[in-house]
Amino acid sequence: MALLKQTPLTIARSNAKSRILLFTLFLFAFSLLFALFSLTRNPYSDPYPYPTPNAKPETSFVASIERFLAQTSQRFRDDTVTSLTEDGVVRKFDDVASKIERQRVYEDSYYPLSLPIRVYVYEMPRKFTYDLLWLFRNTYKDTSNLTSNGSPVHRLIEQHSIDYWLWADLIVPESERLLKNVVRVRRQEEADLFYIPFFTTISFFLLEKQECKALYREALKWVTDQPAWKRSEGRDHILPVHHPWSFKSVRRYVKNAIWLLPDMDSTGNWYKPGQVSLEKDLILPYVPNVDFCDVKCVSESESKRSTLLFFRGRLKRNAGGKIRAKLVAELSSAEGVVIEEGTAGEVGKAAAQNGMRRSIFCLNPAGDTPSSARLFDAIVSGCIPVIVSDELELPFEGILDYRKIALFVSSSDATQPGYLLKFLRGISPAQIREMRRNLVQIAGKLVNIKLHTRRSQRVVKESRSICTCDCRRANFTSTTSLS
Repeated sequence: MALLKQTPLTIARSNAKSRILLFTLFLFAFSLLFALFSLTRNPYSDPYPYPTPNAKPETSFVASIERFLAQTSQRFRDDTVTSLTEDGVVRKFDDVASKIERQRVYEDSYYPLSLPIRVYVYEMPRKFTYDLLWLFRNTYKDTSNLTSNGSPVHRLIEQHSIDYWLWADLIVPESERLLKNVVRVRRQEEADLFYIPFFTTISFFLLEKQECKALYREALKWVTDQPAWKRSEGRDHILPVHHPWSFKSVRRYVKNAIWLLPDMDSTGNWYKPGQVSLEKDLILPYVPNVDFCDVKCVSESESKRSTLLFFRGRLKRNAGGKIRAKLVAELSSAEGVVIEEGTAGEVGKAAAQNGMRRSIFCLNPAGDTPSSARLFDAIVSGCIPVIVSDELELPFEGILDYRKIALFVSSSDATQPGYLLKFLRGISPAQIREMRRNLVQIAGKLVNIKLHTRRSQRVVKESRSICTCDCRRANFTSTTSLS
């Protein structure tokens, strides 16, 4: 329960401001991920690189963790609240934060639309952060650690490692950061948003069940003890919950926070009603398993793409993934189609990468959830995704027009005898070339600074339809809601 009373005026003001801040965070996350996805991954990179000021950003997850731990694990503070956060403590925090916000309002009539936004990164105890990274680092060569459906645990962690990439960029010195459109502040009272750097996915997969649940409860108490959390009931806090199984036992207590998710899963299989919504949460992509195929690579591979449709992965899945069995039955013996059972390790990765680079289209059915990491493997391989998932919410749909890089087919159509192959064979060579060009060019188009300017201007216009603001008096009145 919040210790500060939430009035209709403060709720309206908070909601209008949080939507604008959420959009800015959206741009930040989008830019960081495209920067990571666009850099060539070197599978032979030195696992113990020496940090240098002008070093090329590392995109190998394991190599990046090695460097990160060597550079940062000794620089450590602790924001643990040592005294009971009673009403007076939270009210004192609110007084200081409100004073700073009023000063900004008087100085900038467009606040909080003006960029950059200010993010405070919590300094949590090591057991929630560095110790979990060390646990991954010390065990990632264990190839026998599999989930119940046979997926390699450490590869799943890497696919859902957006929490690491965001945190690692936020906490390095400003001169070493990849992106500059958010600023890290050192005082909580100055922050617009608060980042919680707890690795919910690593802890879920690498700790024993009861140990993991206990750590979740400890992390929940630690975060909800913070005066900033009590002030807003978590509405300005960012929580990575990128794997649908992670943090599940305590999610209901943090449903007001901004969650970083792989999808919305509107089927209700993974998230309870009221926990996730497009209004407050961010859908962020999986990190690809395969190497990036740049313009030169796509050009050289074009003549080698003799397979019409390729799929390599688990052929049997649960829940929404049952569509796979139907597609396998329909397509497995068709001419020009390659469907293979996925395997773990570097051999399996190489087979998937080679298959995608030799194929025109890559089949992307739903997994256990509506989304699948395979979509992003196809995108970075120059293989046009064929998405068969009726409940899918894609990352960055407000910026990225997926119709230019992917084909969408309903589950009912895809499983009709002969429909899918007839549809794919009807795509003209000119359209295929155009979509493939878009796959490799879209990053450059979307991270262009002009885009950020246009989108910022659009937010200013849209915000005036959701919030009438007399900034000089700090008087906010909500007039409608964003959907």
